[in-house]
Amino acid sequence: MTTPPSWDTSYVSPATPPPWDIGRPQRPFVRLADSGLLSGQLLDAGCGTGEHTLLAAARGAAATGVDISPRAIARARDKAAERGLQARFEVADVLRLGELGATFDTVVDSGVFHVFSDADRPRYVASLAGVLQPGGRCYLMCFSDRQPGDFGPRRVTQDELRAAFAAGWTVTSIEADTFEVNTGAFPVPYAQAWLAAIQRTGA
Repeated sequence: MTTPPSWDTSYVSPATPPPWDIGRPQRPFVRLADSGLLSGQLLDAGCGTGEHTLLAAARGAAATGVDISPRAIARARDKAAERGLQARFEVADVLRLGELGATFDTVVDSGVFHVFSDADRPRYVASLAGVLQPGGRCYLMCFSDRQPGDFGPRRVTQDELRAAFAAGWTVTSIEADTFEVNTGAFPVPYAQAWLAAIQRTGA
């Protein structure tokens, strides 16, 4: 597997983390955890340095985090050891999740869906479908078209989310929310987001 340099180099210096690495879980995922929704066999797709994986593990989930950046995964493993939490972290491509050889009850995606091109979106959704049990749920937060300007990731519309998850899924909700962002790498402390709850219905 070849690691795209742009992702791994984002984690070269812990002193200058990338915009999305805020050193704690995003608040919407804390609310999901507080509601008991981050449970069972859980996959954090594109986990970065592991905050959402570790949040789920702390709440009793059998949590696995995967990321294409070896540096991010090394940092996530260090965090798990420092906090005394049991979680699995693997270097893996979220477009080929089947290579993990595992299935999950719950998937979380914090800021991954919006990085993909139109061509790769179906590949990503198919990859998620291949590891999420029928009836399982995906909680996905992505950059929103409500964010003004053009700085940062590609904006996503609600219609694009619904279209991407049209076959074999039920989009149960899409709510306006916000990402907290590192102000050292982003011009504002918050970015507009969509938080989607999506259920896998296909076999």
